[in-house]
Amino acid sequence: MDITGTTALVTGANRGIGLQYVNELLTRGVAKVYATARRPGLIDTSDPRVTPLHLDLLDEKSIAEAAAVATDVALVVNNAGITTGADLVTGELDEIRLDMETHFFGTLRVIRAFAPVLAANDGGAIINVMSVLSWFANEGTGSYSAAKAAEWNMTNGVRAELAGQGTLVQGVHLGAADTDIMAGRDVPKIDPAEVARASLDGVRAGSAEVLVDEPSRIVKATLSALLGTLPTSADAG
Repeated sequence: MDITGTTALVTGANRGIGLQYVNELLTRGVAKVYATARRPGLIDTSDPRVTPLHLDLLDEKSIAEAAAVATDVALVVNNAGITTGADLVTGELDEIRLDMETHFFGTLRVIRAFAPVLAANDGGAIINVMSVLSWFANEGTGSYSAAKAAEWNMTNGVRAELAGQGTLVQGVHLGAADTDIMAGRDVPKIDPAEVARASLDGVRAGSAEVLVDEPSRIVKATLSALLGTLPTSADAG
């Protein structure tokens, strides 16, 4: 897919990886980016191609309203997310539900709303930004890991369902990026701009999966190994 001159939509676009997607899309010559956030007033609109838009993953009405406005979208980047830090056994169930509502149901709501838009615009592409924690969990990551694992297999299912309309569905995995969500964690972190660059290179190449960094590549390669060989350190986000 050549994104030059197209219109894209990015969730969670006010900071972190989402902001880097907006910047990289502009660098690559898109005509417009709908930069969405729960508080669109935080969006940088110094480039006239950026259109701020309200979108909250937990508010189905806001997603439907965004899809009704952004009818010219050919690329959807599902980046917005949270982490409650809840453990599965001892954590608050409301926090565990919040992780799942955000990463699984929230992302799915966006896909369901924009799938018809993409179909009307020659298929286009969907990018789901996930994590190496889609594939393993540690103490302190249980709820987030479970939600990301659900999002990963949802991505696989959506890919199969949307193949007929010509929509590329890309899953993006990384260890830790230098963003607010990882602030205070003393682990190796990559520049979030690397995520956007690798992902959009993958869109150009038609890649259904992008493993951005070495941790994601190592963990993916160990999935068929014994459980005891998987990483156990909380060095991914």
